[in-house]
Amino acid sequence: MIESLINWSDIAYYVAMGVYAVAFILFALDLSGRGSAEAKRAAAARNSGSALGATSRELVGATVSHADAGDAGIVTSKAPEAGGSGGTAVRATKAGGGESWRDLRATRFLPAAMIATLVGFAAHFTSALTLGLAAGRVPWSNMYEFTLTATLLIVLVFLVSQLWQDLRFLGTFITGMVTLFLGIATVGFRVEVMPLQPALQSYWLVIHVFIASLATGFLALGFGLSVLQLLQQRREARVRAGAAAKGGPLSALPSSERLEDLAFRVNVVGFIFWTFTLVAGAIWAEAAWGRYWGWDTKEVWTFIIWVVYAGYLHARSTKGWRGGPSAWLAIVGFATVMFNFGIVNVFFTGLHSYSGL
Repeated sequence: MIESLINWSDIAYYVAMGVYAVAFILFALDLSGRGSAEAKRAAAARNSGSALGATSRELVGATVSHADAGDAGIVTSKAPEAGGSGGTAVRATKAGGGESWRDLRATRFLPAAMIATLVGFAAHFTSALTLGLAAGRVPWSNMYEFTLTATLLIVLVFLVSQLWQDLRFLGTFITGMVTLFLGIATVGFRVEVMPLQPALQSYWLVIHVFIASLATGFLALGFGLSVLQLLQQRREARVRAGAAAKGGPLSALPSSERLEDLAFRVNVVGFIFWTFTLVAGAIWAEAAWGRYWGWDTKEVWTFIIWVVYAGYLHARSTKGWRGGPSAWLAIVGFATVMFNFGIVNVFFTGLHSYSGL
């Protein structure tokens, strides 16, 4: 029975990895199609002498609206055929000054990419569930299992976030990253299912590691948004300097200011979950080893991550640190998360050496 469950977990694992790879390609094709459509639209605006102005259209990409749109309203712009269908980008400005960006129908590849992501997520969940049933516990007690669960929650955060804001343009980044991590895990982290070590035989394993994985999902979204923000800022700077925009995926995405705002919001949520992770880890350490803090390598790096993101949130509230500097801080923060996951867990010894390798 256990062997059968493990085999089913492996099959679902490879199915998920393959479907995510397909979703990655579809998301990339969608971005390419949107970029081509934006290039045609900008060229048409220049040729026709549109009142909107090609420069402003090129500058802010798909979130452009007329300056006199009013305090409440929606402006839509229909794209030429791209990848077989037209697209509509919507910017809704609320009376309170808020703004939402939604790409209602970019190309024919986008719905297929989202469906593939959902199918991949279903297979991914099945893999984690059957592995947990085979082990008789939650499936995140070693590096292989943690990678399986953490990437599952990254995709879950990406999917659920669509209920709040259209972040489908991050699909290429999310599915590509998850496919890469799953590939690394199956090659470098795979171990046999083993009983829990005594220190892990606690309900805190469920709470602490799950919340840490959930925090990583939000911080991964923030990282992707910050990278896009920096790329969009470079593009906007070239347009302001008089360079003609050449289309491309970035021309179909929100402005750098909007990307920065979105990154800040998801990083705030991730920071809250990471704070709980830090506190829960200290409580668990006291129950397992009789002390709340012992400067173990894992504990130190968990605290370093918290400090970096706390610095990011503080700097973001300071005007001089907005824009590029805040984006770089968010990127450094996620780099510390990846260092903690891929280096500290594998190459450093200590009380938290549970990689299973």
